[in-house]
Amino acid sequence: MTNAASTNSKFHEFAWDEKQRSYIISAFYWGYVITQLPAGYMASRIGVKLMMLLSILCCTVCTLLIPLCVTWGGWQIYCIIRFIQGLCQGFLFPLVHDHLATWSPCEELTRLGGLSHTGLECGSILAMALSGLIAGSPLGWPGSFYVSGGIGLVFCVIWIIFAENSPSRSKSITLEEKDYILGSQSKAKDSRTAKIPVPWRAICTSIPFLSLIFVGMCQLWGFATMQAYIPPYMHGILKVHINRNAIFSMLPFVAMLIFSFVFTLVADLVLRKNWVSLGVVRKTVNTFAMWPPAVLLLALGFLDQSQTALALTFMILNVGLGAGHTIGAVLNIIDLSPNHAGVLMGILNALCNIIPIISPLVNGRILSDETDRSQWQIVFLITAIIYLVGNLQFLFLGSTNTQAWNDECYLRNRDVKSKDRKQTRIEEGTRTQESCDL
Repeated sequence: MTNAASTNSKFHEFAWDEKQRSYIISAFYWGYVITQLPAGYMASRIGVKLMMLLSILCCTVCTLLIPLCVTWGGWQIYCIIRFIQGLCQGFLFPLVHDHLATWSPCEELTRLGGLSHTGLECGSILAMALSGLIAGSPLGWPGSFYVSGGIGLVFCVIWIIFAENSPSRSKSITLEEKDYILGSQSKAKDSRTAKIPVPWRAICTSIPFLSLIFVGMCQLWGFATMQAYIPPYMHGILKVHINRNAIFSMLPFVAMLIFSFVFTLVADLVLRKNWVSLGVVRKTVNTFAMWPPAVLLLALGFLDQSQTALALTFMILNVGLGAGHTIGAVLNIIDLSPNHAGVLMGILNALCNIIPIISPLVNGRILSDETDRSQWQIVFLITAIIYLVGNLQFLFLGSTNTQAWNDECYLRNRDVKSKDRKQTRIEEGTRTQESCDL
């Protein structure tokens, strides 16, 4: 859109500077953060099927409108559209986790959850590989939006036909499948119950959940640092323009896809064989997702221009290994509370996505000169320490035990105890008043 010579020169080119382009990119995330928390609550009340359809359909319509709108509204209208798209996609993760909790047999949660998240890497790889080709075709840069929007519409049609809020209501699965899913969930102590009140206070004071939030923020600090600062590092220290090469930009996502399958298959095998407990699997996989990348970051700071290939390998492995965080920590949300998985994911994602706003400010204060190796070493050291501390506390405080507040009886018992305490205080007050009267 800003460089017609690199695509199809017959289409309009926009003279947007770096500041305006940064506004366009960041506008999405401001909307994305806002809808995280209400998404989980609305999913539990309205249902995933309708919420997912409206979310994707609205985002798809916005995508199709971009080529038309930016020609008369410029970068400002593009920012507004991106903001709306962020609002829509903010529903995605809470809805997916709520859906996983409803549809996954307990024995297959790790496998299904891991596979579902590989869609992120697949989409990123396809977008990077095809967008340039489409933009260079007779469709031009608008074609990238039309093709993406078309895929979104196809998804919506498939979703309407086959999706359902729960196995018990689905007409698209066999009776055997339905019995298998519901039977698996009913045998588990963490079986799902529809539409129960959200225990907000218990959630916000739950140590395992707070530990999960902290490790998520630490992991996203590292991921955001890699996304934002590895290209400038490669350019400033290693003299490689990695952000101008589609292959180099795509390789980290290819690595994430590969490691996602590896972690998913290994974890699923270990759990099916009952070699270790679910808690050991979660914490071990998350350790692989955070501690080796910390070491790779420290090593990356000591490489020079003569070791470019090794530096690229470290960068790719760093991002790729991070895929284990999904199996290790993100799916742990459903372990803690299947009934409130969407709400928990909304809280987690809302808080964690503050990090990509903060980390560039902190790292930017350190990096006054992109060619100064010592400044980069400080940035990588801080990120490595955050990785180390984040996973360490998760090893001690994290848990896969279903929390008491997942049970629908929890709030009822709490209310009964609260009424008993209130009645006791009233009776004590009455006795004290009678004593004073005497």
